[in-house]
Amino acid sequence: MSNATKKSIIGEIVATDYRTAAVFGTFGIDFCCKGNKSIGDVCEAKNIDSNVLIERLNAVINLPENKAVDYQAWHIDLLADYIEKNHHRYVQEKIPIINQYLDKLCSVHGLKNPELFAIREQFNHAATELLAHMKKEEMVLFPFIRQLFVAQTTHQTPTTPHFGTVQNPVQMMMHEHDIEGERFRTIAQLSNNYTPPADACNTYKVTYALLKEFETDLHLHIHLENNILFPKAIAMEDAIVEIMS
Repeated sequence: MSNATKKSIIGEIVATDYRTAAVFGTFGIDFCCKGNKSIGDVCEAKNIDSNVLIERLNAVINLPENKAVDYQAWHIDLLADYIEKNHHRYVQEKIPIINQYLDKLCSVHGLKNPELFAIREQFNHAATELLAHMKKEEMVLFPFIRQLFVAQTTHQTPTTPHFGTVQNPVQMMMHEHDIEGERFRTIAQLSNNYTPPADACNTYKVTYALLKEFETDLHLHIHLENNILFPKAIAMEDAIVEIMS
């Protein structure tokens, strides 16, 4: 991978070497939902020293024995399977656990820390929307992405979907990603970036740790779709249409 510059696109950097995600995270830069922007533009908008950011990115990029997972090299059917079996299952498993902890926190500490009610409300909205979002991917978008892969590898014409082109559900999914990304930025602000009070009990600490882990997983989840899976699916559909025309 070549070194990062001010003109480098954030999503492309992370797609090539996911270890750089941690660097962007320390600067508060959204690499998943806003991954189509250049380093220079983002640094200017957020008043960040681009030279410092680029130096840290390149230090990671140039580490010896790069063992970062190369998601870019995966076929799109495998990537869709991975997202569904890894990230979708994670969301489904963690939602009831986090809800249980948030209910307990609100019950015990809500009067003293009213922001807990706002955090619970935001997370409940996220949980409802994410579950519906993932179901649409599993029932509609991902099956068609797998059809595209089979059509390309077997030189066949895929069945025309009711949504016309893959770009239509992709745009809808990306819009919903933006909403959830913003929702978790709100949760992070309400929780002081998932920092429990100095006198917090273990339940408080565990809940905030789970919320932070959930957001981290969601960032990778959205990144894999926005910056790798969706562009590959669009390009594959375009290539098939060009061949058949």
